[in-house]
Amino acid sequence: MTANTLEIELEDLSSAEEFLDYFQIAFDPSVVQVNRLHIMQRYHDYLETNKTQISDSNSQTDLTRLYRDLLERSYQDFVESDALTEKVFKVFRMHEPQTTFVSVDQLLEP
Repeated sequence: MTANTLEIELEDLSSAEEFLDYFQIAFDPSVVQVNRLHIMQRYHDYLETNKTQISDSNSQTDLTRLYRDLLERSYQDFVESDALTEKVFKVFRMHEPQTTFVSVDQLLEP
């Protein structure tokens, strides 16, 4: 099995629960319910970070194990932490709103 073959099989999966079931990873539904998007984004990020290792995988077993391990790691990130702490999405990494000073003169300019 190549990375492309595994990716084709994964294309049929549409929820975090389906991915976890596919790789036979035991999970707490309440953790997934609250963090599903975060888990899947983290999984995507881990896959991107490990592209070289994925392309170097020589066997179906190695590739499946790597994909499974990365998904399990993604899930565990949110078992041990929370979305606000993990900051997967940009909105959580943004700085506090910045204030901009606008003088009265600028408001009155035509």
